[in-house]
Amino acid sequence: MQATTRFTIDEIGRVCHEANRAYCIVNNDQALPEWDLLEESYRESTRIGVHAVLEGSTPKESHQNWMKERLYQGWKFGPVLDRERKVHPNLIPYDELPVNQKIKDHLFVNIVKALTGM
Repeated sequence: MQATTRFTIDEIGRVCHEANRAYCIVNNDQALPEWDLLEESYRESTRIGVHAVLEGSTPKESHQNWMKERLYQGWKFGPVLDRERKVHPNLIPYDELPVNQKIKDHLFVNIVKALTGM
C-alpha cells in the first residue's frame, strides 16, 4: 500500500513524541519535555525515526536505529537515565527490553502508520 499523508514529518513526529511522553508519564518514567521545548537534536531524532518507519522499519528496527544513533552521539548504557551525562538504560538489544519499553516502539510505529494510511 502506498503511504499518503496530509501531515508533515514534524506533525507526525509531534504526535509520536507527545504520545510517548504521555505514556512515560503514566508509567512514572522520566518523560521528555513537550515537543516545543525539546532540544533540536531530539526533534531531529524523531524525524529520522518517522522517515525510517515510512521506509518500512518495524518496532524492533526502530529501536535498533535509535540505539545506533544514540551510541554514535556518545551515549552509554547505564541503569539510570541521565541526559546530561548521556547515559540511558534502554541502550540494550530490543529483545532484552522490558515490555513497557518495547511498547514505546510499537506506539511510534503504529502512530506513523495510522497518520499516513500505511
